Amino acid sequence: MLLFDLLSGTFYEWVLFPLLIFAARMTDVTLGTLRSVLASKGKKQIVPFIGFFEVLIWLFAISSILKNLHNLASYIAWAGGYATGIYLGLAIEEKLAIGNQVMRIITNQDCEKLIEHIKQANFGLTVLDGQGARGPVKLIFIVLKRKEVDNIINLIDLYNPNAFYSVEDVKEANQIRYSNMYNRNSLLNKVFPIRKGL
Repeated sequence: MLLFDLLSGTFYEWVLFPLLIFAARMTDVTLGTLRSVLASKGKKQIVPFIGFFEVLIWLFAISSILKNLHNLASYIAWAGGYATGIYLGLAIEEKLAIGNQVMRIITNQDCEKLIEHIKQANFGLTVLDGQGARGPVKLIFIVLKRKEVDNIINLIDLYNPNAFYSVEDVKEANQIRYSNMYNRNSLLNKVFPIRKGL
């Protein structure tokens, strides 16, 4: 009887129902954020499935709130769920670190040790001679998994701490040589398959 009173009374209307709206909105926006990011990275296999559940949850949330337009708490829960969903979606995507990136390293110092250690880690790289504002420089280009960027940055800090580097996303690439630290057989890589490199 007490449970029935909780579910049918003021407690449900002003506490449980807003929490339900918050959770539904947070979930569908999280999925929507992930879907947008994955679509921009060319992950076409998983995007439709995420979109299906995203819209399904959104329909549940919007239909529920339209039946309770007098409930101010549900509006606050809707907005709070939206904001939280964006944050969670971006946080999950950053944690998964899906996709490839290109890293450009420019240095006017001796970089033979840096190049050698990059090669020892089995990264593919291209080295070019260039001319900077203060004289000759070396340009090092590496295409690698996002998860591996920090490994290269650590090598730069160790062997060429004054080198300039920049990192950008790569939507698609072939002939990529992945380092020894990259696990092709992980669950994540089975769900989000990649094109094999060298």
